[in-house]
Amino acid sequence: MNIRLILVAVFIGLWANLSAQEVLTLKDALNYALNNSEAVRKARLEIENGKHVVAETRASALPQIEAVSTLTNNLLVQQFVLPAEFMGGTPGEFIAIAAGQTWNAMSQVQLNQQIFNQQVFTGLKAARSSAEYFRIAAQLAEENLIQQVATNYYQVIITRQQLQVIDANIERVSQLETTTSSQYELGLAKKIDLDRIKVNKSNLLAQREQLVYAITQQQNLLKYYMGMPIAQEIVIPGTEAERLEREAVASLEDGDFRVERLLDFQVLKKQEELLGLQRKAYLAEYYPTLSLSGNYMYNTQSDRFNLYTPRALSFDMSAVTLNLRIPIFDGHARRSRVRQADVELQKIHEDLRSTSNALTMAYENAKIQIKNSLNTIETQRTNKEFAEEVFNSTQNNYQNGLASLTDLLTAETDLVVAQNSYNEALLNYKVAQIELVKSNGQIKSLVNE
Repeated sequence: MNIRLILVAVFIGLWANLSAQEVLTLKDALNYALNNSEAVRKARLEIENGKHVVAETRASALPQIEAVSTLTNNLLVQQFVLPAEFMGGTPGEFIAIAAGQTWNAMSQVQLNQQIFNQQVFTGLKAARSSAEYFRIAAQLAEENLIQQVATNYYQVIITRQQLQVIDANIERVSQLETTTSSQYELGLAKKIDLDRIKVNKSNLLAQREQLVYAITQQQNLLKYYMGMPIAQEIVIPGTEAERLEREAVASLEDGDFRVERLLDFQVLKKQEELLGLQRKAYLAEYYPTLSLSGNYMYNTQSDRFNLYTPRALSFDMSAVTLNLRIPIFDGHARRSRVRQADVELQKIHEDLRSTSNALTMAYENAKIQIKNSLNTIETQRTNKEFAEEVFNSTQNNYQNGLASLTDLLTAETDLVVAQNSYNEALLNYKVAQIELVKSNGQIKSLVNE
């Protein structure tokens, strides 16, 4: 009965541990990153903010209405000095009379409507272009995130493969240590051979520890890019490593490369458009502006606080005004702003040429790297198979006394180097493949794999 309880407790513990882990395929990792990455979320907030900027700019072309109300208590009422004869007094003398009441209130409604203002119209176009710019920038942020996550994901896979290579080598050395130790006790092996094996095993254990730390760091970096809590445990299926090897048997199709459809280029083109609109906004300062304004005002005064009643002295007024503003001379400030905009446009043109060339170079280099990586994979696969044959033959000869321990350790080292070189070639291929789809504007296809 106790054994059953122990087995149940162990099963529950294992199930709880596995359920706390996140099993991640590449597609799962990319989708998680797109939904949780801080950089992508901020880019999407910029899109939302762009909508509000458009609405704010549009508002400047709509009627502007406001109401103003004031209440004044004249503690000392202002007085005017007038000739006394105006009030029937003696000529040559003056009297002071109060100008106003103790209490005064005024309520006013004002309206202003732009009829012609080129700056407002240009600003509205710029706001719409800004919203489009933020949309493209958000898409670019997603592409960059996909590249980071995918590259780091495969880096974890390859490092784990290297760890498996080290573990297999440690197992072989441990068996060799056991055999040599028995032979030493029987006087059939030298102590120096046993010591060399122990040193070799110690070095392998140290390499293994470094790889374990490297995997932990790479997983933490992967989780950081994904926006996942660092404390969250993740498990990458072993089938991902097998899929990586299967993918490396054929080259990737180049596709149709056009720099104009790449988001890096589109972002700069949108910046060029915004700078052009900024220049137009400066030029619009030379244009006259025409606006219509109107107001209605109600004023009430009294010596007592009985405003807005029939006992108070009240009157209202209203007016409609057509306003024409013609800029004449501002010390060439407008001209200087236009010329500054011209310089910024020239700079963005240089950036466009440079970026176009850089993107084309990245695409061509990625194609070359793909071909080179595939050739390297085939070469390293052959080297790995050859190293395995040499090691197996040397191990058999060593067991039969036909090869020295030095030959065996050398063959073992060559085998590890060949296996790691093969794994590294797989990683280089995958990195080049990711770079190729990124440079061809198709990196989001990784999410649908």
